[in-house]
Amino acid sequence: MYSTIVNLETDYGSVSCSLKKVMDDKKMTIYRLSNIANIKYEIVKKYYDNNLQRIDLDILAKFCFCLNCEVSSLLKYEK
Repeated sequence: MYSTIVNLETDYGSVSCSLKKVMDDKKMTIYRLSNIANIKYEIVKKYYDNNLQRIDLDILAKFCFCLNCEVSSLLKYEK
């Protein structure tokens, strides 16, 4: 049984995208990832800047494939 309920006053944490760190570690540019993943530059930039409202699982799969990483390298949950 779950013991907590999310309401307006609950601090439930956040999920952030670490694409910038992974790309920087692999010396990959936004332009290059956009081309090899076949994703619009503007969309890659949103993930890179961690400026997201919704996450597309297909895009995450393409990032993981192109960067040879796991989803857990790209997404972090912080309480």
